[in-house]
Amino acid sequence: EVQLVESGGDSVQAGGSLRLSCEASGFTADDYSIAWFRQAQGKEREAVSCFSSYDGSTYYVDSVKGRFTSSSDSAKSTVFLQMSTLKPEDTAVYYCALDVISGCGGFGEWRQSSYYGYWGQGTQVTVSS
Repeated sequence: EVQLVESGGDSVQAGGSLRLSCEASGFTADDYSIAWFRQAQGKEREAVSCFSSYDGSTYYVDSVKGRFTSSSDSAKSTVFLQMSTLKPEDTAVYYCALDVISGCGGFGEWRQSSYYGYWGQGTQVTVSS
């Protein structure tokens, strides 16, 4: 059974930092990708970043570039999202998502939520002014 478990969400002041973790288990794949999405209250889910096991590459949407960094441990079983200089606009439930077939792709495929077959339950990030 594939499971993804997010952790690390919290309530912080603007300008603060948080590190989210996504622990993936229950699958075997040579090539996979793990992405972070977020969904603010009343808004649609949007992609944040993607990590590809194929070459270790990471991808980000423009709104978080320079502030968020995705990384993995040496075993590639856990993916992190280090978030710095947090803004109130970053407030959302953050989800990790897994695709066990492909990497993140080179044409923005990773930004599409339907690309992923498995999702975690989410972790709340709240950034106050």
